[in-house]
Amino acid sequence: MEGILSYDSDSSDKSETPEGENAAAELFSHLKPIDKSNSVSNTIALNSTPVVVPTEDTSGLRHLDPKIKEVKYNPKYDELYAPQIGPTNPYKTQQFSATRNSLAGYVEDAHVNNFTFENQRKTFHSYGYAIDPTVDSEVPTEDKMLGDKEAFEENKGLTAFEKGKKREEDRRKRLRNDNPSDIEGFIGPWGKFVDEQTVMKPNEEEKAELDEILAKRAKTGKQVEEKSAEEKTTLHIKDAYDYQGRSFLHIPQDVGVNLKSEYPPEKCFIPKKLIHTWAGHTKGVAQIRWFPKSAHLLLSASMDSKIKIWEVYNDRRCVRTYLGHKQAVRDINFNNSGTEFLSCGYDRYCKLWDTETGECKGRFTSRKVAYCVKFHPEEDKQHLFVAGTSDKKIICWDIRSGETVQEYDRHLGAVNSITFVDQNRRFVSTSDDKSLRVWEWDVPVDFKYIADPSMHSMPSTTLSPNGKWLACQSMDNKICVFNVLNRFKYMRKKTFTGHMVAGYACGVDFSPEMTYLISGDADGKLYIWDWKSTKLYSKFKAHDDVCIQAIWHPHETSKVATAGWDGVIKYWD
Repeated sequence: MEGILSYDSDSSDKSETPEGENAAAELFSHLKPIDKSNSVSNTIALNSTPVVVPTEDTSGLRHLDPKIKEVKYNPKYDELYAPQIGPTNPYKTQQFSATRNSLAGYVEDAHVNNFTFENQRKTFHSYGYAIDPTVDSEVPTEDKMLGDKEAFEENKGLTAFEKGKKREEDRRKRLRNDNPSDIEGFIGPWGKFVDEQTVMKPNEEEKAELDEILAKRAKTGKQVEEKSAEEKTTLHIKDAYDYQGRSFLHIPQDVGVNLKSEYPPEKCFIPKKLIHTWAGHTKGVAQIRWFPKSAHLLLSASMDSKIKIWEVYNDRRCVRTYLGHKQAVRDINFNNSGTEFLSCGYDRYCKLWDTETGECKGRFTSRKVAYCVKFHPEEDKQHLFVAGTSDKKIICWDIRSGETVQEYDRHLGAVNSITFVDQNRRFVSTSDDKSLRVWEWDVPVDFKYIADPSMHSMPSTTLSPNGKWLACQSMDNKICVFNVLNRFKYMRKKTFTGHMVAGYACGVDFSPEMTYLISGDADGKLYIWDWKSTKLYSKFKAHDDVCIQAIWHPHETSKVATAGWDGVIKYWD
């Protein structure tokens, strides 16, 4: 009993009777007396409800006071439902221990069906109020509602479902007469709406005035549609003819290359450096073409609605500008001699120009945008040309009469390219319908139709110099090759990849002796592949915008002209 603390009497009465003292002495006579001078009670006050300090917690959990109403952090599940620190309450029959039944912890059962929950959620999201979920009531009253009270009053407590549903009083009223015996006045379910407005009809005088106005409007509209832009031309060189009376169309002979040669160079090389830049267009260049056979001139069509012709040798000047389209020019093409060329633009006109004088010799329109134009390559058919249009047709025009002589209407999308093959007896067309069709000349039914689920649209095609292969720029970033002589067989192994052209009609061209294949791409790069192995030999940045066209000079070993949407034409060697 030495360890038991001795407590003084808390009685304030010190005058106890001697009898009481004697009785206490007899009662505790067997105990040893305690030295009151060393008693702990003199220095430590008694605390009947001491604070229980938890022992060192090794679990890493933070203690959560069950009495607090707000938590300033996201407690873990184990912290939120940890047992309270301290002894268990003997008077509480069951300690609450939630079992985890969801990823986030414990979810209590809620006795509310999905429709009611979604209805209240949408109401709160749309209007800012909903029924208090802790109240067992589905009737919205102001004291049982959470959120925006003003919106609650304004919408009369309607939920999102009730506001979306037309009530009987919201429906338009109809005139009703359901009495079948009333033969004259019976309406049935076909009665007019009560609030229906009747359309006022003009009287005879007003009608005549309106007809006159509409007739004038139709007349002026027709004139505007048929009127084409006025054609102009500008000569940029001092003299149109030299001292011998020769124009700029005359093939120069003092340039170190035989431009009249009928044979290609023996060996071609990859171009590496920029030797000239032709700048004169104010917008992107859409197409460039060499002058036929000699290629001593370069014709360019631009989105600034202008066509320009440039010198390739000597001073490399801009010779002449042809202005006659109201909108961007899409395609251009020379006849066999180069004395005339065709142009087509987004103003829905095809125009025939005299290359030397700049005179516009003919205007042709089908009221649809022509995407490509091409003269028939045969000498005896130079008065005919074909145009692929946006309304899925290929139209053949006669220059002499200005009339259409044939229509090839089998495509299911806009026609993008036309290429003559098989000694000009046939031509190939490609379209937005992701197909390739081969036509006999003057037969308006395609005799071969090539379409495959894996094929993409091929907006640009080029025939090889030997006439055996057709290279097609495909929209899935590759160049496909078809064998023209072997029933247009698709050469699956001869595919050129590496460039990015999806969405752009970038042109393709062969080197004159067919060693290389070149193409521009959407990033402004020029790509050069080996024709036999399909290996990518070279690529370099040619333009700041899309490199839309690349053409190899037919008489030079390594000279290539490229055109870009940055408005310049570049010459590489």
